[in-house]
Parts: sequence; C-alpha cells; structure tokens
Amino acid sequence: MNREQRRTAAKHMAAESAKFEAHLTIVPQSEYPAAPPPGMYQVLRSKDYLVQCYRHQSPLVLCRLSVNRVGVDSKGGWTQDIPWVDLQRLKNEAGFCDSDAVEVYPADKDVINVANMRHLWIMALPLDFAWRKA
Repeated sequence: MNREQRRTAAKHMAAESAKFEAHLTIVPQSEYPAAPPPGMYQVLRSKDYLVQCYRHQSPLVLCRLSVNRVGVDSKGGWTQDIPWVDLQRLKNEAGFCDSDAVEVYPADKDVINVANMRHLWIMALPLDFAWRKA
C-alpha cells in the first residue's frame, strides 16, 4: 500500500468509525462477511474497537473475545496499543461484567502474531487465583 492508499484507507476508516458510539453495539449479521470465521457468533463495534465473539470447545471457557482497534496507522496497519482499562471495559460492554477473563502469553514456540489483536478468554467460573475485593 503506497502513501496515498494509506491516507485514503485511514480517511475511510475514520468516516466509518464516526458512525458508531463510544460504547460497543451489536453489528447485524447482514453486515458480516459472506464466510465468517469458524466459531464466530457475534460482532460488536464502537468508534474505536471491533470485538468478535467466538465459541470455545472447553467447558471452562464461555467464549473468546478477539479485540482490535479500528484506526489505521501511518503504515496502513491497525492502530496498536490497547490499554488494559479498555479491555476491561470492552469485556463488560460485551456482556461479561460478572465473568473473569484471561489473556494468554504462550511459550515462545507457540507464538502466533499475524494481526494486531488481543484475545480474552471469558471463563465459565471465577478463577481461584484472581485478586478479589475484600
């Protein structure tokens, strides 16, 4: 993508993002890709973030949330750096405010880093090692 194409893409994404609120809203299935990724059952969008919800096989996990920012950086990629406070808010806005979530940092041999996304696994039960308010 050349400089002009990056600028055009950034303007397009900014115009699309302006149509959304600051908080997550459900994206209608009619706006999903013709062949959505396997296991994806819901998409939520705000002016800053896209959250995809995926079914999970483990009985310990309710679902996986895949989160990315919707802005385009100067190199034509997704804007980076999703703060912890935003991940917590997005988890809650996706309907999981009463659930713990886990983000995994795998062994080096298992790292798959093909997109600027963060993944939260929403747990079916409270984690016994999580800090709790007294």
